[in-house]
Amino acid sequence: MLGFFSSKTTHPLADAREAKRIFSEITSNEPLSAVEDAGAWLESLAADESFKLGQRLELLFRLDEAAVAQVRRLGREYPALVSMSRSQESRHWKAGHGYWQQLATAYLDCMSRYSAAGKEGEVIRSQLPLLYGRLMIALAAQFKWDQFRYGPVEREYWKTLGSVYLAAVDVKAAQKPLQFYTGGEETTIEAEYLKVLVFHAASMDNLQPLGIEIAERFIAYFLPFFSLIRELRPENVYWVDVAKPLPPTRLAKVPEITPTLRFFNGTRAVAAVTKTIEQIRGEGRVPPGINLGAQYKVDTVIPVLEHLAMCWAPKPPMRSDARRRINSPLRVVNGLAGVHNRLSGRSNGTDGVESWVIDDVSLGGLGAQATISNPDWIRIGGLIALQPDGGENWLIGIVRRYVRTGQKQASVGIQTLSKTPRAVVADAGGLQTDALLLDVPEVGEYARMALPANALEDKVALLFSLDDKNARLHPRETLVTGPDFVIANFFVQSFS
Repeated sequence: MLGFFSSKTTHPLADAREAKRIFSEITSNEPLSAVEDAGAWLESLAADESFKLGQRLELLFRLDEAAVAQVRRLGREYPALVSMSRSQESRHWKAGHGYWQQLATAYLDCMSRYSAAGKEGEVIRSQLPLLYGRLMIALAAQFKWDQFRYGPVEREYWKTLGSVYLAAVDVKAAQKPLQFYTGGEETTIEAEYLKVLVFHAASMDNLQPLGIEIAERFIAYFLPFFSLIRELRPENVYWVDVAKPLPPTRLAKVPEITPTLRFFNGTRAVAAVTKTIEQIRGEGRVPPGINLGAQYKVDTVIPVLEHLAMCWAPKPPMRSDARRRINSPLRVVNGLAGVHNRLSGRSNGTDGVESWVIDDVSLGGLGAQATISNPDWIRIGGLIALQPDGGENWLIGIVRRYVRTGQKQASVGIQTLSKTPRAVVADAGGLQTDALLLDVPEVGEYARMALPANALEDKVALLFSLDDKNARLHPRETLVTGPDFVIANFFVQSFS
């Protein structure tokens, strides 16, 4: 009872020996458990009001330092889980995103307490650069994990991010080189802020999670080719008002001039990216000076670099086909197996069918507003079947862009692959394989086919019956590889 009225905290982290043990366990445990534990300690620390500001901030710094390597490792592991176990993917995402969100909230709380403390806050004044730097890094990491699931990102996020940068400017710490974590490279708060702006400008809604992970590493490497400036210059490509709840935007017209307006461009970065692509192709590897956190194949890395160069170019990428606005219902079926079942007549009615709304159409594809189902299966690179309202045939497409616009709503960009798909059951060296024929077969020509990723083998022909004719097709080059399918060109040897 006496302890209840005592002003002294009984929180485990208040005991130096116990805190040391807890931080040591976080450092040594396997990443997922370590990050979940760190998140739990952040939550308990936030709920305890008995800590003074200086003590609270010191414990946050130590907890952050203990967990940072683990949560970054979790981020490197996450992309491989997206196409595997949904439950594991969800647990990893909640742990990673939740940790950075809680850490950012805790640092923002310290920032707010400092502003309200007056002279009593002077105890942490010398630590403000580290506080603002760690907070900027936490907000950046939260944004990255948001992009792993393609948002949504609230507009207030950009105002919060900007307020941290302005606070650093106010104490003349924004451009001061600092080592924010033990063993880490020196950087500045302004550089970390610019990194988030450049990350957003790289249109992550067109990349798969692995591409997002690689892109973030490349952005850190190419960041010296960017600079954040106040002046409106002809070469500027993007602008951001640091004090407003707005993301960085391409400079289509001059925005309202304010003291908090900033500009940046990627012209020099595009030239550096182009040179790096040539070097990688020439050497057949990523140069040793570029740290991507892991070894990746050249064919995995180069498309990411090409995407970055396109996004940072002075002129925005032009659409290959004109788009026409439209508002019309759309039926959607997900995945190779689901599409094959629908086209072959194995599934009927509304089973496995979702209802979206078409936004616009072009010769090469369409944009749609999607209702996010539970579980959310939409992924960049996913194979889907589409049936516009009033149509009888199904189209085959691939998801190329995905942005969550709300908790249950998303904007989806789809590339159309075939308007005349047919479901067939092919004999592949004695194995029965469900496949989709995307082109009308003509002897002596090539036809594309989609089949399970593990069913395509070199020199193994596919034999199937279609419209009372027997077809024999030989595999050639692979065109597209997805999470559950592969699309390849086949030479049509016979069809009669």
